[in-house]
Amino acid sequence: MRKRRVLKLILGIMVFSLVSCGTTKRYSKQTSSVKSTKEERLSKEEQLERKIYSYSDEYFEKFSQKNRESLNKYTLAYIEQYKDIAIEKMLEYQIPASITLAQGILESGNGRSELTRKANNHFGIKCHKGWRGKKVYHDDDRRHECFRKYDNPVGSFNDHSLFLTTRSRYAFLFDLKEGNYKGWAKGLKKAGYATDRKYPSKLIKLIEDYNLYAYDHIVIKNKKGNRYFDVDKELPSVASSKASKKYVIVKKGDTLYAIAKNNNITVQELKQLNNLKSNEIHINQKLYIKKVR
Repeated sequence: MRKRRVLKLILGIMVFSLVSCGTTKRYSKQTSSVKSTKEERLSKEEQLERKIYSYSDEYFEKFSQKNRESLNKYTLAYIEQYKDIAIEKMLEYQIPASITLAQGILESGNGRSELTRKANNHFGIKCHKGWRGKKVYHDDDRRHECFRKYDNPVGSFNDHSLFLTTRSRYAFLFDLKEGNYKGWAKGLKKAGYATDRKYPSKLIKLIEDYNLYAYDHIVIKNKKGNRYFDVDKELPSVASSKASKKYVIVKKGDTLYAIAKNNNITVQELKQLNNLKSNEIHINQKLYIKKVR
């Protein structure tokens, strides 16, 4: 009898451990599945941002090389330094990157104004009621006015976005077609953002002189899932002699755009020649730059 009871007890323990083990495995599988879904979703968002920023760098590199001599070097430096933040704010708040950059350039004097240097305030945002952050006093419309002070420029760009998205008088701007920088420039003046009569024309001139609208296009096209953004549509391509060779080997740091530009063909032609469905390439890959039999 005693042996039988001990045997039953041992069998009971074994059954319990097997059941609990199975449950744990199922639970861990479910947990890992949820985790991988989240990671996949995050990775897609990160991929979109990375793609947008890489196109942005590609565009600015070409633009700045072609126009550096004829345009203000401080403005070009400002665009290079803050374009990624402007793109990020467009992704977050739907404010055109071109408008954010143009306003920053204008309000901060290319980042060189006293208020910007002392307080990291790029948009001349005053303290207003309820501001509990750091303050700095500066002569503007009146003497010794209170302005917001930030630890870094990102805080200023964040507040600029919040300023436009949380005040009802700017709400109509978000009904405009995405990327309508002219509508935004005129609408900001209409809503009372600035007292200067020429404020809209100043913003528009900056956007068009420095082709800032290209950053809006980059964001819009990639958000819609377009894999290909042709930088040459924004700026004429620089002519170069055709290479005599039929293919190139991809080196570290190469991009489709750089290879296409160096061989006087478009990115689309390069992709067609090599049956590429995306812009992804890898080191030591052979890419044809001419038709081969």
